[in-house]
Amino acid sequence: MAGTSRHDREMAINAKKQLTACTDPLERLRLQCLTRGSAGIKGLSRAFRIMDDDNSRTLDLKEFMKGLNDYGVLIEKDEATALFQQFDRDGSGQIDFDEFLLLLRPPMSNARKEVVMQAFRKLDKTGDGVITIEDLQGVYNVKHHPKYQNGEWTEEQIFRKFLENFDSPDDKDGKVTKEEFVNYYSGVSASIDSDVYFILMMKTAWKL
Repeated sequence: MAGTSRHDREMAINAKKQLTACTDPLERLRLQCLTRGSAGIKGLSRAFRIMDDDNSRTLDLKEFMKGLNDYGVLIEKDEATALFQQFDRDGSGQIDFDEFLLLLRPPMSNARKEVVMQAFRKLDKTGDGVITIEDLQGVYNVKHHPKYQNGEWTEEQIFRKFLENFDSPDDKDGKVTKEEFVNYYSGVSASIDSDVYFILMMKTAWKL
């Protein structure tokens, strides 16, 4: 598995350190998400989806504040308002939260994006844009997993646990979309400075 828990710990520690010196509202929000590890940004996206009662995929300022608050993001009201206005480019009083999450996601170089997509395509055996347990069966070998070797977990339990790494922390549906996969790895990518190391890690983990 591509460096999950160790990278998550390192990322959380780094993000906490950087937070103390950071003044840019967007970067502060990004760092607060990253203190929760790779799934942090995904968790915020879920908080926003819950707010979006009418499924418009847009939020007004009140919903935006409530989403941040429900997710436990510490942010002053005027800072949140400034952040909202930064995204409300047309001044409509609404922001598109897919666009918002795209900007919140730590940027990845094209070389990194390409290797993440290669891994996704390899795992998505059926090619339907979603990774499921069935997809993993021929791709991810559980034989070397210590809990499989000692008989503690079945193959299915290991696959489930594996998919949970990418799944939203509060919404584990056992399916991983392209967006969830990229969100996860943009989190991991944020903790790795070198493109060469990131690409090597991905190629080794997924035998690309």
